Amino acid sequence: MAGANVAIVVDSTAYIPSELVEQYNIHVIPQILNWAGESLHDNVDITPEAFYERLKHAEEMPTTSQPSAGEFHEFFAGVAATADTIVAVLISQPLSGTQASAHAAVEMMDGYPIEIVDSRSSSMGLGFMALAAARAAANGAGHTEAAAAARALVPHMRVIFVVDTLEFLHRGGRIGGARRLLGSMLSIKPVLHLTDGRIEPLASVRTKRKAINHVLAVAEQEMQGQTNVRAAVIDAIAPEEAEMIYQEAQNRLRPVELIRAGLSPVIGAHVGPGAVGLVYYAEPYRRNFG
Repeated sequence: MAGANVAIVVDSTAYIPSELVEQYNIHVIPQILNWAGESLHDNVDITPEAFYERLKHAEEMPTTSQPSAGEFHEFFAGVAATADTIVAVLISQPLSGTQASAHAAVEMMDGYPIEIVDSRSSSMGLGFMALAAARAAANGAGHTEAAAAARALVPHMRVIFVVDTLEFLHRGGRIGGARRLLGSMLSIKPVLHLTDGRIEPLASVRTKRKAINHVLAVAEQEMQGQTNVRAAVIDAIAPEEAEMIYQEAQNRLRPVELIRAGLSPVIGAHVGPGAVGLVYYAEPYRRNFG
């Protein structure tokens, strides 16, 4: 279906910078933040700034939930009104029930062509895959080819981050193999990464600065000799640390694209304030559509 109007959908955990969302006309379905009796749409009803300010004084901690199948159906139907096909790149299946809702919604779409891509990732790991699909579509790829462009990045994507505390991941049930670090949290800063769609420990370091340096060292080693690196710095209200990582990543990785991105309130509810990290990959060869 090359030449068709292919729409790219992501869920809000991707948190792609707004200028890129606008440039590629990416459609964002918000995740849900449940807080003190309110259901807030991620980055629609509550911004990251408002979320972290409220979190400082909150007596009740927020929880999160994915859009329902009905909400996905309504969203897909709205996108389909101006598109021939849809590619939906979504948060890792082990981390969320989002894909189950999306697949259920596809069944309600009367055969309208929709490709669901399991990113096995989140944040800008998911975001980069959506951008790859969007760029392929902009160059004439059909929806199956655009989805393939996103899926091709799954084994290459690296998301490594540091949190100030494992409390938020533990409470939200997303802690994975890092659970074993809980007892030593007073003396370490955990370096975590996404592997096979799950959050797992990568290292335990004594200070946050050393933890950040470890992230940079791992990235530099893994990307050594690569000339086609794309990267993003992510943070939850840690601007000074994020800027340091940005400058170091620029010097060490020499990426062809380097993005500064925040973390959406729904992701912030799981990683907590102060989280900071690096997303990167070496772009594999892909056919030049067009």
